[in-house]
Amino acid sequence: MQRDSTPFTLAACRRAAAPFALAALALALTACAAPPPAAQAPAASSPAATATTAQRPASADAAQQFTLANGMTLIVKPDRRAPTAVHMLWVRVGSVDEVSGTTGVAHVLEHMMFKGTDTLPPGEFSRRVAELGGRENAFTNRDYTGYYQQVPANRLADVMALEADRFAHNRWSDEEFGKELAVIKEERRMRTDDNPRALMYEQQMAATFVASPYRVPVIGWMGDLDAIQPQDARDFYKRWYTPANAAVVVVGDVDPQQVLAMAQKAYGGIPARALPVRKPQPEPLQKGVRRIAVKAPAEQAVVSLAFKVPQMDSLEASPSNDDALALTVLAAVLDGYSGARLDRALTQGPHRVADSASAGNGLFGRGPQLFMLTGVPAAGKTPQQVEAALRAEVARVAKDGVSEAELARVKTQWVASQVYKRDSVMGQAQEIGALWVQGMPLDADVRLVQRLRGITAAQVQAVAKKYFGDDQLTVATLVPQPRDPAAKPRPAPAAAAGDMR
Repeated sequence: MQRDSTPFTLAACRRAAAPFALAALALALTACAAPPPAAQAPAASSPAATATTAQRPASADAAQQFTLANGMTLIVKPDRRAPTAVHMLWVRVGSVDEVSGTTGVAHVLEHMMFKGTDTLPPGEFSRRVAELGGRENAFTNRDYTGYYQQVPANRLADVMALEADRFAHNRWSDEEFGKELAVIKEERRMRTDDNPRALMYEQQMAATFVASPYRVPVIGWMGDLDAIQPQDARDFYKRWYTPANAAVVVVGDVDPQQVLAMAQKAYGGIPARALPVRKPQPEPLQKGVRRIAVKAPAEQAVVSLAFKVPQMDSLEASPSNDDALALTVLAAVLDGYSGARLDRALTQGPHRVADSASAGNGLFGRGPQLFMLTGVPAAGKTPQQVEAALRAEVARVAKDGVSEAELARVKTQWVASQVYKRDSVMGQAQEIGALWVQGMPLDADVRLVQRLRGITAAQVQAVAKKYFGDDQLTVATLVPQPRDPAAKPRPAPAAAAGDMR
């Protein structure tokens, strides 16, 4: 994965980070932006109604999109290089959809989806997938929740039936909820409370945003986890796990029409339900720099700069969309390849100020976007020196611009990423689903690269001049504290079914 300086936007899932990555051009899909209009469940109720093709495929191997009668989306992309298939269920719900007092409930529910249905006891789902020769997991982030299985292509119908069953009939006891909640709390302690950098990023997000729900961690505040009740998760499930809010993505050695028939059989009978109205939660305009210091036991300091920037809300040309694309190119110029500007200026040579430095831009998502600059001071250097050096590199672009050679290198890598991403059926499914969450068309990946290739050096210089003042900046600094020599390593939490730790 191309380095992204916004790790706090990535999936905070009980299963360690999913074993796939988006193409470099889509590094910001896990960031945040205004949600697409809430889909309403269709009036039709006949599960056998014929699905409609939403978009005509350009070739036999192009992705095809269908809509089932109950409003569920199906996207199928053939890839016949190996007799395997990836089946993913995407639900357009994440921590952005939580309400105060129940932070973490989207992630908690993801755990509970493995705890049984009317016909399957806890753990049986994972056992059956393993019996089919498959692997499975799940992930939650701010924008969405996803569940996936990879199996031999001839067992696709089996895992589709399993996933449809738990999507429609998730059931578990209060006792199971209590057990899993203890696992989640321990996960939070290990991955955030005991992780200085994660703790700093968490606090930075809370300081950066005032109204946006992206100010809260995906895994939830510990106080909310202490107070959360089984009914909170059940209510969240009933509210958001409805066909009109979900998409099934299948990539692999499959025939789209056959997959459509499977999906109609497995998912088509799930009753349609209207979605709640998603109310906008606009972020007030920031009017001055914000600074926080986070003290935690650590070996090195870290400084992180978060600048509020425009987001891309469609593939069409507009001032904000064009600026968002230019900022993505700027991030790549600074940190998009080995030996890029930040690497050369800050981490190399006898006068280096940092052990590492990175840049990343949130392009689009379901909430406000950030351009991040992060650095770790070298021995004898201070966070203030690193902050100044990071800002100096952006100022240099604003003053002198970027070379055509730099732009060409970045664009060549993006084009290459279009080829490399096809190596993985899992990666293809991940990208398709993430684009669907954002309301993008099936060919968004190709069109996005085309738009990025059209960004000029003048546009990159213009955004470097425009967005890097103090008014929209939040700076977080990790202040290292001595480690307690008596502290014992925290034992890993008990793995839940399907965990990939």
